[in-house]
Amino acid sequence: CIIPPEVMELGCLIPYNGRAYYEASLAEPMSCCIGAMHACFHTKMGNYVHQMGTKENGTMALLAAAGPMGMGAVDYALHSGRNPKLLVVADINKERLERAKRMFPQDEAAALGTRLVFQDLSGVENPVALLRQYSPDGFDDVFAFAPVSSVCEMASAVLGRDGCLNFFAGPTDKQFSAKLNYYDVHYNSTHVIGTTGGNIDDLKESLRLSASGKTNPAVMITHVGGLNVAAETTLNLPKIPGGKKLIYTHLNMPLTAISDFPALGEKDPRFAALAEITEAHRGLWCPEAEDYLLHHWE
Repeated sequence: CIIPPEVMELGCLIPYNGRAYYEASLAEPMSCCIGAMHACFHTKMGNYVHQMGTKENGTMALLAAAGPMGMGAVDYALHSGRNPKLLVVADINKERLERAKRMFPQDEAAALGTRLVFQDLSGVENPVALLRQYSPDGFDDVFAFAPVSSVCEMASAVLGRDGCLNFFAGPTDKQFSAKLNYYDVHYNSTHVIGTTGGNIDDLKESLRLSASGKTNPAVMITHVGGLNVAAETTLNLPKIPGGKKLIYTHLNMPLTAISDFPALGEKDPRFAALAEITEAHRGLWCPEAEDYLLHHWE
């Protein structure tokens, strides 16, 4: 293998010492969550120095966040070493929220010093009032994970003093807009940022955290397949529910939801084995599942 000198000079050849291939493959989406939290900032009255990052021991709300990127954000928020004292994860998808509760037990979050709340907002007449019950003075950091006007306006409405709103979701509509409380911008020092992706340092941090076992990128994955389904999966991605689709490029395997392993295992013992392995890991893909896959599929 011949590596161009630029790769070495720019530090782009990055070693990975983790247990599984999939962990490293998810470093990029995890770096997006990491970069988003590093990009937040806060201020102090009397000076003009921005204190970068989410507020340590603060209050955080992740809105429309029960999808794969939201789960990555929850994982990083809890295990970054800068975790908030309150983390509210809100969504309108009950099924996704139930999965999130299983992945992130509240007692484990409490042991880290964070009160973790998963809030279903479906059918709630006044979601702002409900969210403010958890933090009456508003939240220090709020992330909007969907390019929906109502989500952005809700994010603005639950900001506390000096609150930072990160518009994480990337809209495709160049005219996309939403109302913003400019009274709070002026008198309460609220501010809005938007982030797209992470930088090389975020990527390296992602790799370090997953290799050390502090974060688990598998929270993003709901489907597994081989190279034979890569094109079809890519073309139909908007129609396929769930989170990230993990493709092993040297295997032939139908795109399969992890939740379908038990049913498929009734006819194929390989899926039965994968079901047993993933069930022991809260229904998540894991290094043991990858190892089994690599030894039993071609």
